Amino acid sequence: MRSALQDAGARFWLKDARAPAVLVPGLDAPTDADGLARLDIRIEDGRIAATAPAGTAPDGVDCRGGQIWPAPVDAHTHLDKGHIWPRARNPRGDFAGAIEAVMADRARAWSAEDIEARADFSLRAAYAHGTAAIRTHLDTYMPHGRTTWGVFRKLRDAWAGRIELQMSSIAPLDRFIGDAGAELADMVADAGGVLGMVTRHSGHIHDDLPTGFQEELDHFFSLAESRGLDIDLHVDESGESGARALREIALTALRRGFKGRIQCGHCCSLSIQPEDFARETIARVAEAGISIVVLPMCNMYLQDRTPGRTPRWRGVTLVHELRAAGVRVSVASDNTRDPFYAYGDLDMVEVFREATRILHLDHPFGDWHRAMSAAPAEAIGLPHRGLISPGAPADLVLFSARVMTELLSRPQSDRIVLRAGRVQDATPPDWRELDALFGVGG
Repeated sequence: MRSALQDAGARFWLKDARAPAVLVPGLDAPTDADGLARLDIRIEDGRIAATAPAGTAPDGVDCRGGQIWPAPVDAHTHLDKGHIWPRARNPRGDFAGAIEAVMADRARAWSAEDIEARADFSLRAAYAHGTAAIRTHLDTYMPHGRTTWGVFRKLRDAWAGRIELQMSSIAPLDRFIGDAGAELADMVADAGGVLGMVTRHSGHIHDDLPTGFQEELDHFFSLAESRGLDIDLHVDESGESGARALREIALTALRRGFKGRIQCGHCCSLSIQPEDFARETIARVAEAGISIVVLPMCNMYLQDRTPGRTPRWRGVTLVHELRAAGVRVSVASDNTRDPFYAYGDLDMVEVFREATRILHLDHPFGDWHRAMSAAPAEAIGLPHRGLISPGAPADLVLFSARVMTELLSRPQSDRIVLRAGRVQDATPPDWRELDALFGVGG
């Protein structure tokens, strides 16, 4: 198939494929038990020209019933932290240990050259796996934040046309008070970024809401409103029942009539709240139009970790209840080989596979196929991404797997990535490229 695609030219049919029907708007074709429809896809000059029921195409590249997905969108990552694990391990594996290790490494080693080398490595891995767009959170502790944002503005330009790169600030809520907060927000606005924070104070974890929380939250919203910025928040990332910021965020957005997009990540503690409180929180999140992004691999890694004790919960939020209430829910990579998560390669197929197992996104799959494609694209303002529809870029990922159990049972290392209808010739970079940053080799 790869050879046939390479010889197909600029205009051709992909015939006899399968795709999640929820990702192919307007297709009139029956679906199987996994929600997959059999179809033909017309590619013309780098874009999708048409979709049609299988058997329509007179000729073309035969997909033999294999699946085709739109290029994934990874809406919550941390590229500035990526791959520091070899020099910044988290010996306890918990949230507090991750903060300590990252802070020490940032102070010791995060030069512009170091950040750029690691981030570019991450982008090359994501690109090889087929990802078309990424939002990364950037530690924005001034004055160091200026260096980081300078690096990522450069990377955004360098990667234009391959990966659409968005940047969001991340710093504790108290960092946005006064002139320092205004300076930070101005820098984000100047870079065309997203205003983001974590709903805790410096030096704390996600537990009881801090003193002055509501006043500080309103001030944060005002910083975004006055600059026309979207908001992206790290919320309630713990198993503490006092971590109840999500409800207050939704109520604040409703009271203020906030016009921008809001995405909230993690929201772990929602799953341990009393049922009445959880239902009321979810209702307000839905009413406010807030998108939720779930980071299942990272949260399982960090949450409920105690030495010598088996974890009792998955550490993830109420995805099914949120989705049933009409909330847009995505899955994403989060951290990659750093103290918050020691593993990962920015492969959204891996993320979706593990999310399906951890969160039970199956039996039936329903519209969960959207969670790594259309849902994150909508959440971060990329309406041209995440669907197989006429006019969209022909950025697609082709699998030999036919049904979902085949797709989710293997890493899909033989996938074929199309960019603008052409076979992408890219492989994940070699880990050895990073050796010089860590003083290791061999």
